Amino acid sequence: MPFGWLRRLSGKRRSAAANRDLGLCLAFVAGAANAGGFLAVHQYTSHMTGIVSALADDVALGHWRLAWGALLALGSFIAGAAACALLVNWARLRNLQSEFALALLCEAVLLLLFGLVGAYLSAHWGVLLTIALLCFIMGLQNAIITKISQAQIRTTHVTGLVTDIGIELGRALYWNQPGQPAVRADWGKCRLLLSLLAMFFIGGVLGALGFKHIGFAATIPLAIFLLIAAVAPVLEDMLARWRAGA
Repeated sequence: MPFGWLRRLSGKRRSAAANRDLGLCLAFVAGAANAGGFLAVHQYTSHMTGIVSALADDVALGHWRLAWGALLALGSFIAGAAACALLVNWARLRNLQSEFALALLCEAVLLLLFGLVGAYLSAHWGVLLTIALLCFIMGLQNAIITKISQAQIRTTHVTGLVTDIGIELGRALYWNQPGQPAVRADWGKCRLLLSLLAMFFIGGVLGALGFKHIGFAATIPLAIFLLIAAVAPVLEDMLARWRAGA
């Protein structure tokens, strides 16, 4: 992988192409982690709509243990998003090149932790801790791309993607009347949305197959890729600090 491309992928200076490429990569990671995580803990960990609905059902039915589990998953997702905001703003105030790369590096480390000790956590500390870890990772990742793209790209769930695809198709099918403002589909946006959806699906298939055959370790390649993607701006900041102190 070219160093320049990696630096643009997670660097401070952003472009539409860099945001698109990072979004596609993170959609693949999210799909793989979500599908593989389901096989591990029998629950999707990026689907907060379903988790909140389950929380409401469990409260209504008096299933308090399940309700506390759903609340823990929701809180972990929120905590992950909050952690991303803390890291980004901390780096921004110090004018670091790793403004976004630090949060990406944090996600990589947590995914690596999940891959290396996920089976131990699930067996000795319970499934709830594993679910909380995955939800934290998903919240962190969704916040990363949301902040980078100014909320134009989401990667951990596809409801918004499918909705926006439907909107663009509706615009394309609209029968424009003479003398009225024309309604046009944004085909560039539609292609991006379809690409994100496809990457999430492909990641889900490969993540499920990986977990089926090698278990929790299936997330290690994902973590390594994110580490490589995040390392360039971090190393640049470390080198600048070393030169300043020399």
